[in-house]
Amino acid sequence: MAVSTGVLAALLFVACGGGSSDPVSAPASTTVPTTTTAVAQLPDVAPTDGDFVNINTMARVGDHFVGSLNGHLAAALAVARRPTGHVYPVGTVIQLLPTEAMVKRHAGYSPSTGDWEFFQLSISSQGTVIRSSGAKVRNFFGGDCSSCHAAAASRFDFVCEKSHGCAPLPLTDALLASIQKSDPRPKQ
Repeated sequence: MAVSTGVLAALLFVACGGGSSDPVSAPASTTVPTTTTAVAQLPDVAPTDGDFVNINTMARVGDHFVGSLNGHLAAALAVARRPTGHVYPVGTVIQLLPTEAMVKRHAGYSPSTGDWEFFQLSISSQGTVIRSSGAKVRNFFGGDCSSCHAAAASRFDFVCEKSHGCAPLPLTDALLASIQKSDPRPKQ
């Protein structure tokens, strides 16, 4: 089943409250747990188009995919699999959908987003092109990635899952799986 980027963007727009600038759904505190010394000292990353690969080649944790841009995949997976949450190491890549990603950046990059950088991606069989990136990324309809992720309980470091406090996406598990499997990028 093919799902157009426009339809996907519309679904995400609805799930995130239509891009309203009113932070009514945001939790009272978006404080992120402090990092350990080892995590805090990891070098920052500067993501490029080539860093975003077919999600089906990344490590699957629940319904999303986890990667690392600086070789700390085991540490990122340990956090992703920890039911009580924790802070992800710098360089962690998390993707639920092939056309959207978040990357953990250095401490102080964006305190309001837990130092995550969000990405809107164009994907094809030739690879990935970053369409927009930053602490505040708007989709085609004006929705803001960080406004959805801010609803996650602080112990989960801005990462949304079904039990983390974020609004549910209007996608069935079967449709989500179909979208994930349809990633056209090479599986190298």
